[in-house]
Amino acid sequence: MKKIAIIGSIHEDGINYLNKNNFESFEIDDLSKNNLIDQLRDVDGIIIRTAKLESEIINQCTKLKIVARHGVGYDNIDINFLNEKKIALGVTSTSNAVSVAEQVISFFLYLAKRIDKSDHLVKKGNFDQKHLLPNFFEMYQKKILILGFGRIGQAVAKRCLGFDSEVLVYDPFVQKEIIENNHCKKINFKDGIKIADFITIHMPLNQDTMDLIKKDEFIIMKENCILVNTARGGIVNETDLLWALKNKKIRGAGLDVFKEEPPLKSSPLFQLDNIVLSPHNAALTLECRKRMAVESAENIVNFLVNKSELNYNNIVNKENLSL
Repeated sequence: MKKIAIIGSIHEDGINYLNKNNFESFEIDDLSKNNLIDQLRDVDGIIIRTAKLESEIINQCTKLKIVARHGVGYDNIDINFLNEKKIALGVTSTSNAVSVAEQVISFFLYLAKRIDKSDHLVKKGNFDQKHLLPNFFEMYQKKILILGFGRIGQAVAKRCLGFDSEVLVYDPFVQKEIIENNHCKKINFKDGIKIADFITIHMPLNQDTMDLIKKDEFIIMKENCILVNTARGGIVNETDLLWALKNKKIRGAGLDVFKEEPPLKSSPLFQLDNIVLSPHNAALTLECRKRMAVESAENIVNFLVNKSELNYNNIVNKENLSL
């Protein structure tokens, strides 16, 4: 019987899928390095959420053949060491696009409509003072810049088009024809930053995207621009974002991710009223948690015993493994 470790809890649907395929599974709640080394020595596969999986831990896993990420990003996993050891890395590539896209639209609308201000005014008994509220804005026929046009970027575009918005896309790795087939327009980074009313980020964090949006970019943005990041912390320079928000260089921002997670309780961003924050949970709707749990389990089962059913697009390092 194959033995699977689940690092961090997942929805029971994923566990049930492992069980019905005769896999033994167990959850690990103590994420300390020594405990992980001890618990993972003889596992065939790992399902992991956000815990760090470093080379020192992986090196002690004598039977490990696949790590299945419960999500899409894998910056918490030493992919280079997995490649060296010929261990597969799977992601749940089809699970979270809808939920993250809906979170982006929620951020856009919350900040454009300043729903918090209206809610506060009514609850304080000041219904007849609506003239004191700030200007509200529509998404209708606005320019929306999507940075990164993978599954999530395309899901966001589909929803933005429903507002009759003009959707602009910056992604150097996606062909113009694919972007245009999705009824969007390809644009270069600087031009898009200058003209966008709304900007949303859907790129991985790497040496090319670290601090992609910093003071230089904020300076050329529209003053009514709304910026949303549900991708990875570090892509937006948080010090420069604070400067832009405090000085009204942009209208507002929505963050689901932070450079340091959890962010410091003393973060000056928490004192601003033109930013909305969530705890890296854009993908964690009930429906999406079920999908990610099952897809993670499917990646494990299909890679180990049923390769004919394996979604090879889910295997990040398939070329390294010659799959």
